[in-house]
Amino acid sequence: MESFAVRKPHAVLTPAPGQGHINPMLKLAKLLHLRGFHITFVNTEFNHKRMLTLRGPDSFDGFKDFTFETIPDGLTPMEGDEDVIQHFPSLCQSMRKNSLKPFCELLSRLNESANVGLIPHVTCLVSDCAMMSFTIQAAKEFALPNVLFFPASACSLLHILHFRSFVEKGLTPLKDESYLTNGHLETKVDWIPGLKNIRLKDIVDFIRTTDPNDIMLNFLIDMADRFDRDSTIILNTFDELESDVINALFSMFPSIYPIGPLPALLNQAPNNHQLASLGTNLWKEDTKCLEWLESKKPGSVVYVNFGSTTIMTPEQLLEFAWGLANSKKSFIWIIRSDLVIDGSVILSSEFVKEISDRGLITGWCPQEQVLNHSSVGGFLTHCGWNSTTESICAGVPMLCWPFFTDQPVNCRYICNEWEIGIEIDKNVKRDEVKKVVNELMVGEKGKKMRQKAMELKKKALENTCPGGCSYMNLDKVINEVLLKPN
Repeated sequence: MESFAVRKPHAVLTPAPGQGHINPMLKLAKLLHLRGFHITFVNTEFNHKRMLTLRGPDSFDGFKDFTFETIPDGLTPMEGDEDVIQHFPSLCQSMRKNSLKPFCELLSRLNESANVGLIPHVTCLVSDCAMMSFTIQAAKEFALPNVLFFPASACSLLHILHFRSFVEKGLTPLKDESYLTNGHLETKVDWIPGLKNIRLKDIVDFIRTTDPNDIMLNFLIDMADRFDRDSTIILNTFDELESDVINALFSMFPSIYPIGPLPALLNQAPNNHQLASLGTNLWKEDTKCLEWLESKKPGSVVYVNFGSTTIMTPEQLLEFAWGLANSKKSFIWIIRSDLVIDGSVILSSEFVKEISDRGLITGWCPQEQVLNHSSVGGFLTHCGWNSTTESICAGVPMLCWPFFTDQPVNCRYICNEWEIGIEIDKNVKRDEVKKVVNELMVGEKGKKMRQKAMELKKKALENTCPGGCSYMNLDKVINEVLLKPN
């Protein structure tokens, strides 16, 4: 038992504590497990407790060579906050200050278990870039390779690496709120190699602050400063999707590995592997929608989901609701309990009656299964990177309503570079929603977008099948970095 534990590589994976970070890291963990690694997946205590509440107290037990551990997030828990998304800037700030000690204690405990032959010794770390403030130091203390995983687009990473330059050029912080509406955000950003046709309004939106002490602006500048030329970085993208940006990043970091899209890469794995059903959603999934889809014609349903953190006003909700209703198209709409600002979701009996034969509203769903269902013909999305890559892997075109963070630049690429989407104005109106839904589902532009989306799906599959660039990049990072002797 001892000799087995010594030989087997043991990777400790640490996602940032948000749904959009946990999901892709879990996919990466499964891929490493399938290639022979013992996995320790590190969630925050808050998120792990929430997952156990949703999935059952024993839901993460019994997986061979795949275990879950926790560290505190450093925030003071509030009574009754078990079913809400935590404030991400506060989380990032707290974990940067408080996580090194408990994380090192966890690594020590794991190695103590290895000393008595229970598990293999820890041999490498895989860290979300947002957690590198403490994982880099821990890697040095334990003499471990530490691969950095950036779960968003390559373009977003390139933006963040230049945030300090935006400050130096006086482009952020904004002088006052008027700069959000006076045309300033239309300023072209033409001084970053690898970017083209990008405006300030497309840049990762943490630069849209008037506060020089803004938590996320300074957190990301600090994060960028921690990278060095020897950093090993994994990206959830592929060459054809962001080739100019990847080339620019490669000139900065020779050890950069695009291994995406992760949904396609994981789908190449055998369907019967023991972790196939393992999920870490922070919301309870409703699988009845899959039965509902069976009753619909191929390509006839619009799937609507604004992700795990988007919030909207009651007025915006109503505009989307009646735009969808008036389009007369079938739709599934995911409405979280906290989707609407400062209030519950209220939809009139008139609306419910209007959509009774063609609309389904639920709280959460298995998104990849929905997107890959033959009945789904379009996706109304917030343009989060996970949703974007999952839509590409399914060959489904998009309607785009970006909310914040990296979503504006994802939207820009979806609509202008890849031409597989249509943007909806931030000040959404029901007539516009009706128009673009019909254009997407039955219009000539929608037909062309669907064709381009299918072409990208094909390229994604080519990259992630054995012999493809992403597939080979994963093998390279495993063999050249994660399995490299200390």
